[in-house]
Amino acid sequence: MWIDITQTMKTGMPNWPGDTAFSFGLAYTKQQTGSVNIGKIETSLHTGTHADAPFHFNNSAPTIEQLDVNTFIGDCVVIDCRGVEVITASFLQSFDFHGVARVLLKTVDAISEHFPEVIPVIAADVASFLKHCGVVLLGVDNPSVDMLTSKELAAHHALYEHHVQIIEGLDLSQIEPGLYDLICLPLKIEGADGAPVRAVIRKK
Repeated sequence: MWIDITQTMKTGMPNWPGDTAFSFGLAYTKQQTGSVNIGKIETSLHTGTHADAPFHFNNSAPTIEQLDVNTFIGDCVVIDCRGVEVITASFLQSFDFHGVARVLLKTVDAISEHFPEVIPVIAADVASFLKHCGVVLLGVDNPSVDMLTSKELAAHHALYEHHVQIIEGLDLSQIEPGLYDLICLPLKIEGADGAPVRAVIRKK
């Protein structure tokens, strides 16, 4: 059975301070058109569960539609990192990745209704460790893999340089650590710096 690990997109959900908040509404009602309701949305591409394209932090890097879809489908391992403020390569070395190519880090018990003030961060040395393990995708249940106030975005850049794609904003609150199948395909938006994803996993 597939389990949804996507945040529900809804008006009032947490978003980056100052960024475009998510909203959904009907542009036209069935009463107006005589046949159908037609909805519209407005949102930052980095609200809720989303994929970062390298172009998000590197002007010369690929945009979201240029990424290989195979990266976002396949085996994964969920690792419990709750209570860890800085996730390092040394910390991750204590876990058996079982040769899987995708890693999801569970860092909180539940998704907050408010944008967090502090989050666990990914140390820059994690990127080279993940590449050595054959990992091509890293997912987190926070808005970012870096400090919320970071301008350098060291983890973002290091992961890109080591060919590890990034998924942020997962909801792993109901997920136990272990091995799973994962599907987390981003929307195909030309020239975009990121995209919402519908992420699901299935226990192996």
